Amino acid sequence: MQWVLLACVPGLLALLWHFGWGSLLQLLVALPVALGCEALVRRLRRQAADAASALFNQPLLGEGSALVSATLLALALPPYAPWWLTACACAFGLLFGKALFGGFGQNPFNPAMLGYAVVLVAFPAQLNQWPVPGQHPGLLESLQQVLGLGGGLPDGWSQATVLDSLKHNDRLTIEELFASHPAFGGLGGQGAEWVNLAFLAGGLLLLQRKVIRWHTPLGLLAGLFVASLLGWNGSGSDSNGSPIFHLFSGATMLGAFFIATEPVSGPGSDRARLWFGLGAGLLIYVIRAWGGYADGVAFAILLMNLLVPSLDRLAERRRQVPS
Repeated sequence: MQWVLLACVPGLLALLWHFGWGSLLQLLVALPVALGCEALVRRLRRQAADAASALFNQPLLGEGSALVSATLLALALPPYAPWWLTACACAFGLLFGKALFGGFGQNPFNPAMLGYAVVLVAFPAQLNQWPVPGQHPGLLESLQQVLGLGGGLPDGWSQATVLDSLKHNDRLTIEELFASHPAFGGLGGQGAEWVNLAFLAGGLLLLQRKVIRWHTPLGLLAGLFVASLLGWNGSGSDSNGSPIFHLFSGATMLGAFFIATEPVSGPGSDRARLWFGLGAGLLIYVIRAWGGYADGVAFAILLMNLLVPSLDRLAERRRQVPS
C-alpha cells in the first residue's frame, strides 16, 4: 500500500501543475474522512476502545487500504469539486463498499469507484467541470471554491472535459476540435495527456517493484485500444476518437494501473486478471462512445467486479483441462 501511495505522486504532481491546488485540497478532505470512517467502524466493532485516539495508532491504519482508496478517489474527482461531495463519496465507498461486507479482504467492489459512481449519478454537473490547464485559481481562491465560499469557478477557468466535448460534438471534425477547442491537447485532453503519462510512470514503478502484475493493466489498455480501433470511424464530426486519443484522455492510466489492479475486488489468477482487464477496457470504450457518461472507468470496473467469481471459476476450469 505504501508503494501504491508513492506511485501516485507523479500523477498528483501533474494534476497540481496543470490544474492547480484543487487535487491537493481534495486529498486533505478525503484522507481525514477515510481515517474517521475506519475509526468509526472499529469503534462499532469494539476493535478500538477510543475512536478518537485510534486515529493516531498503527492498528487504525492497518494495511493502509483506506488511505489508498481515499487517495485514488481524490485524484479521480475534479480538482474543485465541493468538499461535501468528496466527503460523501469517500464515506459511502468505505462504509458501504468495504465495511458493510466485513472490511478489508471481503469487499466485492472497488470502494473508491463505488463512491465515485454514486456521486457521479447523484451530482453529474459537479463532476463534469474541470479547470482550464494553466488558468487555474491560486491557493486561496482554490480553497474558497472547494469550501463553497465562491460562486463557482469564474468564466474562462472551467470547461467540459475533452471526452464530454467529443461526445457532444455535432459539427466539427477531429482536426478542427484539436485546433480550436481548449480542452484538446496534442494526443488527448489538454493537460490530461500529461497526467496520464505521469500515472503510466507510476504504474510502471508498481510493475517494476512487483506490487501489481501486468495482466490487468495490459488487458485493459489492449481492450480499450482494440475496441477504439475497431470503432474508429475517421476524423469526421461523428468520430468516436482514435485509439491514442482514448489511451491519453480521461482516467485511462489511473484506471489501468491503480484502480483495476485493486487486489481484493479483482480476480485471483493471472488468466482471469487478463480477462478482467480486457472486459474493463471494452466497457470503458462502449460507455465513452455510446453511454450516457463521458468517461466509463468507474462503471466498467464495477461491472467487471460483478463478473470476478465467474472469471475465477472459468480460469480454474481452463487450468484443469489437460493440454
